[in-house]
Amino acid sequence: MDDSLKGYAPMPAPESGLEYLSVDELTLRMACNQLSAAAFVQYLLNRIQALDKQGPALNAIIELNPDAMAIAESLDKERRRGHVRGPLHGIPVLLKDNINTYDQMQTSAGSLAMVGQPASKDAFIVQQLRAAGAIILGKTNLSEWAGFRGTGIPDGWSGRGGQTKNPHVLSVTPLGSSSGSGAAVAAGFAPLAVGTETAGSIVAPASINGVVGLKPTVGLLSRSGIVPISHKVDTPGPMTRTVREAALLLNAMTGSDDAESIKKPLALSGVDYTAMLLPNSLVGRRIGFPVKFDTTSEAGQSDPQFSQALEVMQAAGAQLIPVDFNDPESQTPEAVDRAFSMGIKRHLPQYLATRSGLAIQTLDDLLQYNNRSSGAEGYGQATLSAASNIDFDEATYNESWQKIQSENAAIIDNLLIEHQLDAMVLDVGSPGLNVIPLAGYPGIMMPSGVDDDGVPTSVLFFGTRWSDAALLALAYGYEQASNARPTPGFKP
Repeated sequence: MDDSLKGYAPMPAPESGLEYLSVDELTLRMACNQLSAAAFVQYLLNRIQALDKQGPALNAIIELNPDAMAIAESLDKERRRGHVRGPLHGIPVLLKDNINTYDQMQTSAGSLAMVGQPASKDAFIVQQLRAAGAIILGKTNLSEWAGFRGTGIPDGWSGRGGQTKNPHVLSVTPLGSSSGSGAAVAAGFAPLAVGTETAGSIVAPASINGVVGLKPTVGLLSRSGIVPISHKVDTPGPMTRTVREAALLLNAMTGSDDAESIKKPLALSGVDYTAMLLPNSLVGRRIGFPVKFDTTSEAGQSDPQFSQALEVMQAAGAQLIPVDFNDPESQTPEAVDRAFSMGIKRHLPQYLATRSGLAIQTLDDLLQYNNRSSGAEGYGQATLSAASNIDFDEATYNESWQKIQSENAAIIDNLLIEHQLDAMVLDVGSPGLNVIPLAGYPGIMMPSGVDDDGVPTSVLFFGTRWSDAALLALAYGYEQASNARPTPGFKP
């Protein structure tokens, strides 16, 4: 027996009700010898078996990590020896199945064509998480190819993982593409999850699953080892139950990656994203909101939860300023779709070249595989086909994205300057929701309650490039004032 373990009393069996404990509460129990990481992992595995594979059968988890228990036991030993790596030591994390892990698990983007030899290297953010002591519990389901397989495919469906359900109301869409990550956190399968976003894929599932979803400024987190759509706008991001947990997860994943094409300002080096999380963080802040909620009662009646959220912010000390926020007038959906198609054609072959032991090596291989193995649903692949067929030119690709990003960024920046705003908030039903990701700017989706049918409602805080810490602070102030986080009821 290891001498450092002599006299150590075994952990008691965990009681019920652990699934919604915060990371801070879990850490405190582990520090006080009231809970082990291994016992908590087993508790979550039991819950996943009961609710994801049986019962309501949420189908949020595409694969569990067979090494999770061994990793947890190793981290428990480290803790007993007095070595604690940080706030995430022994804390389970779920990853979207388009994030590379160098272990026994697949990284498939939900595609059967990608099942084979696992990735040969962890994604950079996974390296960071492991170094921080987080336990990679498993992979979550997603809209196949991050929602870029084809049109008419339900959000939360993949050929490999099937259909994810919304834990609040099972018949309601979980939205995509990080549907499994949002549903899993809401259902208490892990306190932390990582999603990815190209155009709404973190904030949308966060909104409908009633969790916090942070889409960071593009480039704040490394994209190395993540299945790409377009490096111009792709980003991973935290999906958690609270703002503090999103900040803790962001802290753990940041770092300097030489392979990341976007270089962060030096001022962001070593930033602690929990440092500005103060209860009074809304006091005196000027926040823009859609003008329709100021001028008509119709908007308030159609979305009473958003109106209530505005009242909460105002009561907490925010100065609310009505603004007119819309998509760029010159921007067409066709131009954006074309830019995404060029991104797939540009970046997906580069990613596939890093993988071996798969049934496909090229985009054309993927199309042919899907034609041969269409599955019982018979879903098409029009988006992938469009990417394969598009004429790619590097200069045109860069010019297209330069135009799209600058136009969308200008809308946000001009309103912030014109009205002297610290940030803006948006409901999920108003125009302009795509402006934030297309600009490459940060946004954080916050629960605001539930509607009459029990479906979660949300509010989106967003601002200019690199304002992630300030947005987290505003969201934290709202969270503390509203206490609006819903618990799923698994209704039919």
